[in-house]
Amino acid sequence: METLRKKYEYHKIILASASIRRQDLLKSLGLDFEVIIPDTCNEKYPKNLKSNEIAKYLAKQKSENFRILKENEILITADTIVWLDDKVLDKPADYSEAYQILKFLSGKSHEVITGVCISSIDKCIVFDSVTNVKFSNLSDEEIKYYVKNYKPYDKAGAYGIQEWLGLAGIEYINGCFYNVVGLPVQKLYRELCDF
Repeated sequence: METLRKKYEYHKIILASASIRRQDLLKSLGLDFEVIIPDTCNEKYPKNLKSNEIAKYLAKQKSENFRILKENEILITADTIVWLDDKVLDKPADYSEAYQILKFLSGKSHEVITGVCISSIDKCIVFDSVTNVKFSNLSDEEIKYYVKNYKPYDKAGAYGIQEWLGLAGIEYINGCFYNVVGLPVQKLYRELCDF
C-alpha cells in the first residue's frame, strides 16, 4: 500500500462519482482523493454493444465528458450495469418499476458488470469486472418490503447487495463482492499500481 501512496504522492486523484458506495470503497483502499461530481452524463450507448462493452463504454464516456485534466491529475470514472437475458436492467424510475425488475431477477442468476476508466493527461485505460449473482425465489411480500423500506431507485437492477435484500435473498455470488457494491477495488488497486 505504501508503494501506491508513494507513487501518487505528487498526484491528485479524482473520483468522478456521486455514489457514496464508490467513495467509501475507494477510501477503504487508503488513497487520498477528491470527489468531483460531474455534470449529468448522457448514459446512452450504441445499441450494438453488449454486456461488458456497455459498462466500459459508459465509464469511458464519463471520462471524456469530464473537464480537461491537469498535468498531475488522475481521474477515475465507473459505471455499473446489471445484465440478464441479453438486456440491461437500469435504475428503476419508481416503486412499480423496482418491483418488476426484482420480480424478473427472482430465482435467476444475472451478471453485475462494472466498467472503470483511469485517465491522465496522456494515458487512458478501461477495464471491467463481472460478478455472477444468484437470487433465490423472492416472494411478493419480500420484494414489496424491500422496495418500500429501501427505495432502491438509485441502484442498477433495483437492489443493493449490502442491504436487506442482499442478505436475505442472494443464494451465492461468483466473483468480486465489491464489484456488486459498485467498484471492483482489488482490480482497481492492481490497475493503479501498473498505471
